[in-house]
Order: sequence, then structure tokens, then C-alpha cells
Amino acid sequence: MSGDPLLKNLNTNQKALAVNLDPGIYGSFAEIGAGQEVARNFFKAGGAAGTIAKSMSAYDMTVSDIIYGKSGRYVSEERVDTMLGREHELLTERLSEVRPEGTRFFVFADTVAAKSFKGGSDCHGWLGVRFQHEPEAEASQIVIHIRMLDQTNFQQQDMLGVIGVNLVHACYFRLGDRNELVESLIENIGRDRLEIDLIRVSGPAFKNIDSRLLSLELVKQKLCSAVLFDEKGKVLLAGDAIYKKNVLVCRGSYRPPTLVNLDMLKTGQEKFIERLDKEEKENILVIPEISMHKLLDRGEVDSEDFLARVDLINALGHDVLISSFEGYHQLNEFLSTKNRKEVAFVLGFYNLEEIFDEEKYLDEDDGLLGAIGKLLGHRTNLFIYPSVDDKTQKNLHSKDAGVDKSMHKLISFLKEKGRIADIDNFNKDVHHIWSRTVLNMIIKDEEGWEEMVPKTVVDAVKEKCLFGVKCEK
Repeated sequence: MSGDPLLKNLNTNQKALAVNLDPGIYGSFAEIGAGQEVARNFFKAGGAAGTIAKSMSAYDMTVSDIIYGKSGRYVSEERVDTMLGREHELLTERLSEVRPEGTRFFVFADTVAAKSFKGGSDCHGWLGVRFQHEPEAEASQIVIHIRMLDQTNFQQQDMLGVIGVNLVHACYFRLGDRNELVESLIENIGRDRLEIDLIRVSGPAFKNIDSRLLSLELVKQKLCSAVLFDEKGKVLLAGDAIYKKNVLVCRGSYRPPTLVNLDMLKTGQEKFIERLDKEEKENILVIPEISMHKLLDRGEVDSEDFLARVDLINALGHDVLISSFEGYHQLNEFLSTKNRKEVAFVLGFYNLEEIFDEEKYLDEDDGLLGAIGKLLGHRTNLFIYPSVDDKTQKNLHSKDAGVDKSMHKLISFLKEKGRIADIDNFNKDVHHIWSRTVLNMIIKDEEGWEEMVPKTVVDAVKEKCLFGVKCEK
């Protein structure tokens, strides 16, 4: 039914009613942390007796533990998964033999930390649905993580009720297209009221949808600023992954990852280790980062292309962050709000020139100095990987930056403070390599590009016919 224009532009009441009026959809609601806002919308719409087998809220921690077992974190993916599993087991165990033929069972669950009288700014939650997309089918599951941006408890409860309805409705009416599925989750809400920074799906209902592509869609549709994939390609909550880590980030296109990318990561990590206290030297997370910003502005984001780059970086044993940030200062603000330790960027010589180019900040109220303050903050360092002058073949370091003379004084000051440092232990045999040069060689079917990238990347590019490489069929 996905793609049916009659299913679009429905308000929350109409969506709930569409589910209630389908005689085959039947299930339970288990909600913890912000009342029973999702179930309430289905009751309010009318016809809920045909849809709702049970609605409950194990609000007391002891009661919750008795039903679902003790939990280290009550607002977590583990907890919502336990809730879905337990409630789905009870539902099918009790009703499979008595419900009419053709019933498709579902369970909705959420666990939420909403605004409270005690305050607290981390208002977030996990929501999920375990459901049968067809009668007697194996159960499928969708789980999302949200951050609630409304300032009052009442507003957050209202928003939670709407997105819960959207999620249940999407499971039965909006699964055909991943773009449409993600877009449907914020209908009747608006992007200024929440972020969705993780989505995970499994089961036969999603056999044609890659969960990682859904996560990229979140960034593409500006529902969150960034998504983090671990080295196995599993999407993680960035805040959880980096919270107690010293983070080294290397921004690039990685199209494809080259030997110079690996050298930047290696030498940047070595430089970072020199700066850290002894007990922190092993506590480092190295993250290649790719920005969608320029392509988002042009409306040219190809999610499959980004996923191919994620796969290649994962094959090299690294996590990867996909973001929508234009500047390094915006990326650092994102990292610094989630991280309580040191942050460092390893970047190329020409990236340093861009950072200190005043024209880059004409549209920003705080200008260049404000951006530099946001970038370097209290715990951030820049490690500058050299480039090569095409004419003289000399290495270019931070002192050679082609910026306004007044900026040289600022760069010198930051170097004296230790906030900017040149990388001097680079590999002179590879530091001249550019990803765009390699990409053009691949596209033009020119020989020699294989020597510029790791063998793992060569094999993957040829096997999967990436970046326009000509494959033998």
C-alpha cells in the first residue's frame, strides 16, 4: 500500500483510525516514562476495540523489573528490545489460537526520559514495534531513538504520542520505500521538535531495505546531524560511543580511501597519543568522517554511494561518521557536547587554509573568530598533515598557509599554545596522493590507481564495481 496518495497527508487521528479499522491488525502497547500517549491516540480515534488487546505502563521501577527483569539502563535499546520480546511472547501465546485467521499481531513499546519536575536536559527515548507484516509471518522489528527538543513535558508527551502513531502506521502502510518510511515518521510533528538519530530494522518485512541506508536517510532528511557506524557497519548512538573516549577525527571524501588517508589516520593517532596522559593513551577512538553538506545543498545525495564508502572504511577496520556539517567548528561542537575528554582533528594543509579564510564565514554572525573559538574550545587540537607544492615539490606546513597576513599571527599564537601542530612523521612516498585523482583514474579506466589505495580497497572496488570501475562479467 506504500505510495498510495490516500495514505499521505493524514493527520494523527486519521492514521490511528486507519490502523483501528483494519480487522487484521491486533496488538499491545507498553509505555514507560511519559504516560500512555501513543495508546491514547488509538483510543481517541475510535474503533480501538478491534486493535488493542492490552495497554499498560509499568511505571514503577520495581514493577518494571518484575515484568521485564532488572536493567542497567532503563532508557536504552536493550530495555525496549526486552519489552518488545516479552510483550510479543505474551500476546502470541495467549491469542494465537483464538484470534480470527488472517490476524497480524504487533507490539508497540517505548521507554522514555521526558522533561520532569527535577529538570534534566537529556530528554530522549527508544520506541519500537515488533509486528507481522503478513498473517503467520515471522515477526519483524523496527526500533528508533529520538531526542525530544520541546521545552515542556506536555509538549514532549504530545510529540511522543504522534510519533508512536506514525511508527505503528508505517509498519503496515509505508514500508515500500525507505525515503517515504523515514519521512512518514515525522509527519504532523516537524523537524524542530525532535531528532531521530538511530533507526534499526530486521525481519522479513524489511528484506528489501538495508537498515544502514535508513540511517543515512536520517541525515539526508535532516532528522539528525550525524550517524556513526562501527567497524562492522552497525549503526551506533554517537553520544554513547564517544562519551568516555578521546576522539581523533579525519575528515575526507574517502571516495575511495587511499594510502594517504591511512597515513593521516596513523600519524594523527601517533601525534594524539603524545599529548595524552599515560592512562588515556589506549583510550582513543579514531573516526574517519564524511560530510554530506555540499551534496545536500545541491540535492545530489546518493545514499548507496555513501554506503559503499562506509563499507570500504569498515573493511579497513575503522568506524565512520557520516554528517551534515559544513565546517570543522560545527563538527567540533557536535562532538564536544557528547564527549568529556580530548578531541583532535587531523587535516590536510589546504583544509587549514579554508579554516582561516574569512570569506568562509561571511554568513555567520560570529565570523571567523567565533568559528575558531567553537573549533578549538578547551579540549581540541589540530594536527596538520603536509601537502606538496606542485611547482617546487617542497612540503607545505602550517607556516606556509596561504591566508591573510593577520591570520599568520593567529596561527602562530595557536601553535605556541599547542593547539595547532604539524605532523612530521608522515610517509613521504604517499602524502602526494589525492582521492579525486584516484577516482578520475578509475572513471577513465587508467592504469596505476591500484598502487594508491590499500589492497583491501582495490579488491572491494573491483568486486563490487564501485565508482564506475569496469568489471569483468
